Amino acid sequence: MSGTFTKAMARNIFYGGTVFFFLLLVALTFDTMSGLPKSDNRANLTPSVLAGKHIWETRNCIGCHTLLGEGAYFAPELGNVYPRRGPEFIKAWIKSQPTGAPGRRQMPQFNLTEQELDDLVAFLKYTSEINTQKWPPNIEG
Repeated sequence: MSGTFTKAMARNIFYGGTVFFFLLLVALTFDTMSGLPKSDNRANLTPSVLAGKHIWETRNCIGCHTLLGEGAYFAPELGNVYPRRGPEFIKAWIKSQPTGAPGRRQMPQFNLTEQELDDLVAFLKYTSEINTQKWPPNIEG
């Protein structure tokens, strides 16, 4: 068998496989990019959402929390916290940290203004409305 398998055949298999998988990549990229506008929620981007995202990034929330499955796993997933808890609970929870409960992981106090809290809640509302195709798999993240 090894005598019949030539370098030319190996080269043809390599080039054929390369072309096939490149075309597959292009087709899957096109499919993904054409489906994104239906699921990414870009129509609901507001200045408040953008300001909330800025707060999320500058306070390094992703260093402890996950958002739609991305980030650290030290603290809860926040991609669906808005429908689970609501805006007033989120603001009250952030304001009350750290709680001082012994044996619990504590979130630092960021001393956010009322406007910053509203912006952060708007950002969390925005992320909760993204069509994540049923991710995370359970309601608590």
